[in-house]
Amino acid sequence: MPSYKFPSDFLWGTATSAHQIEGGNKNSDWWQWEQNKSFFQKYPLEASGIACDSYHRYEEDFDLCKKLNNNAVRISIEWARIEPVEGRFDHSELEHYKKVLHSAKKRGLKTFVTLHHFTNPMWFVKKGGWLSLRSSYRFARYSAKCARELGELIDFFITINEPQVYIMQSYLNKMWPPNKANPLSGLLVQINLMSAHQAAYTAIKKILPKAQVGLSQNIEWFETKDGDFIDKLVVKILYFLCTDFLLKPLVKSLDFIGLNYYFTSRIKYFRSSNPNNWVSDLDWWIYPEGLKQVLINLKRYRLPIYITENGLADSEDKNRKKFIKEMLTACSEAIEQGSPLKGYFHWTLIDNFEWHQGFWPRFGLVEVDREDNLKRKPRKSFYYYSKVCKENRIWS
Repeated sequence: MPSYKFPSDFLWGTATSAHQIEGGNKNSDWWQWEQNKSFFQKYPLEASGIACDSYHRYEEDFDLCKKLNNNAVRISIEWARIEPVEGRFDHSELEHYKKVLHSAKKRGLKTFVTLHHFTNPMWFVKKGGWLSLRSSYRFARYSAKCARELGELIDFFITINEPQVYIMQSYLNKMWPPNKANPLSGLLVQINLMSAHQAAYTAIKKILPKAQVGLSQNIEWFETKDGDFIDKLVVKILYFLCTDFLLKPLVKSLDFIGLNYYFTSRIKYFRSSNPNNWVSDLDWWIYPEGLKQVLINLKRYRLPIYITENGLADSEDKNRKKFIKEMLTACSEAIEQGSPLKGYFHWTLIDNFEWHQGFWPRFGLVEVDREDNLKRKPRKSFYYYSKVCKENRIWS
């Protein structure tokens, strides 16, 4: 039976984010947003609350990472905890994250740490949030503090997760705080987030010159079935907005590219459609060839690539094994064609709070039983991914 072997130094892991698993993130804009009763009447979902209680159960979660035979882990740290009041850093929270990172390191896990994963401190929001011209300065100050206090425990810094997803949901779709639908505001936020990344990159490098610093960008692949000229043009524009529009201006302040890939869209008559062949519980088109094409396309940046998120909502765990197998086959084929892919982080380790969707989408390799004290219960796909990581190969 043919197999696909990965490079000996390939990194295997899972990805999580603080607000989605920790619980009790009371100083953040998302926590406040979750108290908006009218919003949750429109979307009848529970607030994050205790989430998965990973703030207290991180040791248990890292034990699961080791059972997966992982050699790396991606987590995020929560700005609203570390700097609950502007300019005042909570050293007890910094000590907490030191313990978290020590816990990962003692299990032999390289640490990828995201500094901003969609959530903001309330004081930051009250001062204009990402619309403020001082937003990049404020983010860089926080980033510098993290580098000073936590840097020796962080192998890779990810400054910002999915800037354009944040803009789309917060400033165009009115799905996330601050609940805006203003394209001009969205453009200003885009400019400020790019500036924030550059400022954070400079601040971190000043303290830790050898630090590896990048960001995670969600990149969707687009296709057109019938080859219509206009549809082809739309595909090129949409892909440009997903990639070059953000990455080209930042390329000199990136040591690596973090790629988040979930699905592909087919464009027909200016509209995005789903051919409804193989889909997740969220009706996302699962298309491994799209991941392969994105990886090959990103070669031109001549930077190491880490897949920092890739997964699917699959409550019954029917498709996850096949998903992992076919996505990793696409990765292997891209590597054979010269892609500088260095690692893969599955989204996600445990079922979590999926933002405005609440807890119902089940992305976890591990079930979190919300009726049984948040007990962690590995799914069958957990054991498949564990074998892949241990053997550093997949079988076709």
